[in-house]
Amino acid sequence: MASLPLLSPAHLMTLGLFIFGMDTIPYQDLQRRMSWRHEESDRFGLRPAAQFAGPGEDIVTIGALIVPEVAGDYGAIRRLIEMADTGDNWPLMDGLGRVLGHYRIEAIDTGHVGIMAGGLPRGQNFTMDLRRVDG
Repeated sequence: MASLPLLSPAHLMTLGLFIFGMDTIPYQDLQRRMSWRHEESDRFGLRPAAQFAGPGEDIVTIGALIVPEVAGDYGAIRRLIEMADTGDNWPLMDGLGRVLGHYRIEAIDTGHVGIMAGGLPRGQNFTMDLRRVDG
């Protein structure tokens, strides 16, 4: 039986060289939606005939609340925005070292919570959508 690699408990996931963790973005929620394509042809008096056509979309959504006093760094969001601006795709790897595929950043949503004096947020909500681009 193969043993799992020893990784830091603060290392949650990587996207390219960006490490999700307690000092960058400690995500609390990860959703993955995978689909498969079935092409259909209409038939008179019957249900449509369907043929499996292969994998469809594979979308990963990561959600986090960044509170720098506790965990996370607002600068990490800027780094991910810079990665998205390139339009490139990167390997996504979970904390155990399993490669999930190559993904590109489709969307990043942010929101400020607990506004303090001067309009500074005490925390920032963060959601990012990734779309798989490899076969």
